[in-house]
Amino acid sequence: MNFYELISIGTYMALMIGIGIYSYRKSTNNSEDFLIGGRKMGAAVTALSAGAADMSGWLLMGVPGAMYFTGLSSIWIAIGLTTGCFLNYIFVAPRLRVYTEVANNSITLPVFFENRYKDKTRLLRIVSSIFILVFFTLYTSAGMVSGGKLFESAFGLDYMTGLWMTSFVVVLYTFLGGFLAVSLTDFVQGTIMVLALVIVPIVAISEIGSVSETVSLINQKGDNYLDLFKGTTAISILSLMAWGLGYCGQPHILVRFMAIGKASDLKKARNIGITWMIFTVGGALLVGLVGIAYMMKFDHTTMAIFDGSKTESETIFIYFSRILFHPLIGGFLLSAILAAVMSTISSQLLVTSSSLTEDIYKAYLNKDATPKQLLTASRLSVLIVAIIAVLLSLTPKDSILNLVGNAWAGFGAAFGPLVVFSLFWKKTTWQGALAGMLVGGGVVLAWVYINHSYKDWYEMIPGFVSSVIVIYVVSLLTQKPNKEIDKEFDEVKEIVKNY
Repeated sequence: MNFYELISIGTYMALMIGIGIYSYRKSTNNSEDFLIGGRKMGAAVTALSAGAADMSGWLLMGVPGAMYFTGLSSIWIAIGLTTGCFLNYIFVAPRLRVYTEVANNSITLPVFFENRYKDKTRLLRIVSSIFILVFFTLYTSAGMVSGGKLFESAFGLDYMTGLWMTSFVVVLYTFLGGFLAVSLTDFVQGTIMVLALVIVPIVAISEIGSVSETVSLINQKGDNYLDLFKGTTAISILSLMAWGLGYCGQPHILVRFMAIGKASDLKKARNIGITWMIFTVGGALLVGLVGIAYMMKFDHTTMAIFDGSKTESETIFIYFSRILFHPLIGGFLLSAILAAVMSTISSQLLVTSSSLTEDIYKAYLNKDATPKQLLTASRLSVLIVAIIAVLLSLTPKDSILNLVGNAWAGFGAAFGPLVVFSLFWKKTTWQGALAGMLVGGGVVLAWVYINHSYKDWYEMIPGFVSSVIVIYVVSLLTQKPNKEIDKEFDEVKEIVKNY
C-alpha cells in the first residue's frame, strides 16, 4: 500500500467510525432505536442501505471477473437479481412495513412470524432464530475473511492485519450506533460503490478511444464474448435468474423495509434503489467487458494471466483502479471494495445480534427486561457475534465458506415463501409456516450435500418450490378460523391499498 492509498483508506475508515460516534449520540435510547432505527429511516437511506447490504465484495470483484472470463453470458444473474429486487420492492416491502407494525410492532422477522400467526408454542420464533444465528454468524465470518484477503491481495498487507482492521472498524461503528450507524454508513458506502463503478468503465473506454473501438476489440478476441447465450443452457439461465427469488427471504434486506419512516416512502425508495442497482451492477459488468478490450490494446502480458485464471480475472477492477488513476483517486476507488465488504458485514452482524437480543434474551432469559437492559444486551450481542465470527475467520475452512456460499439460497427457500404467504394469504397457519421453513432450508442443504444427477439446477429452485407446496398443503390441513388474524390481515390490506 503506497502513501496515497493509505490516506484514502484511512480517511474512509475514519469516516465510518465518525458516523458510528454521531449515531451513538443521535439515536440509541432503547433497543428499538438500536436494532431498527426507531422506524425513522428516509427513502434514500433505506434504498442505498438495502442495496449496499445486499451487494458484497462480489459486486466489484466477482461480477467483473465473471464478465471478463466468460463474456456477456454472465449477465443472466444480474438480470435475475435486478428483477427480484424490483419485485421485492413492489410486492413485499409495503405490506411487510405495515404488517410488522400492526403485528404488535415486531422489530425482527422471528418476532413477526410469531405475532402474525399467534404461535403460542414459540416454535416459529426459535427455529427461525436458529436459522439466522447459524447462517449469519457464518456469513459475517466470511465477510471478515473477504476483508482480510482484500488487504492481502490489493494492498500487500498480511491477512491477519487486514482481518483485524476490517473487523475493528465494522464492529466499532455497529456497536456504537446500531441500526442508524449501519444505515448511514451503508448510504455512504453505496454512494462510493456507484461512483466507482460509473467512473472506472467511462475512463477505461476513453483511454481505449471510443465505444465502437471497444466493441471491435472485444470481437477481435473471438470466442463469442458478446454472445448472450455462450456456454449456456436453458437450465443454467433459469438457475442464474432464480437468484432473484432469494430477495424476499433475506433478513438483512427485509429489515430495511421494516425500518423506513412511512410505507408511502417505499415508492421513492424503490425508484432510488433500482436506479442504484442498475448503475452498480451495469457498471460492474462493463468493468469486466471493457477490461477485455483494454488488455487487447495495451497489456497482452496481463491479459494472458487473466485469461488463464478466473481468480486472477476477479482483480480487473483493482487493476483498473491502479493503472488508470492517480494513487489518491485509486485508493478511493479501492475503498469501494472495502465499502462493499463492510456494508454487508455490518448488516449481517446487526441482524444476528437483534435475533440474539429480541428472540433469545428477551423471549426466554429476561421477559421483563427494561429498555436500558435491552439496549445493553443489544450491544453485548454485537460483541458476542463479532467475537465468534472473528474466531472462525482466523483459520477459514472451505467447509464453512462453502456453507456460506449457499446461505443466500438457504434463506431464500426457508424464509422467502414464508414471508410471501404471511403477507398475501390469510389462511396460512403456523404449522404450515414452520413446515415450509424447515422443508425449504432442508431441501437446499440436501441438494448441495447429497450426490445426485441434477446439480445443474440451482438449489434455490427445488428449495423454494418445495417450501411453497408444503406451506400451502399443511395450512389447508390445519386451517382454523381466527378472527384476530383476519382482522389484522384485512387492516394491512386496506392500509397498503392507499399506497
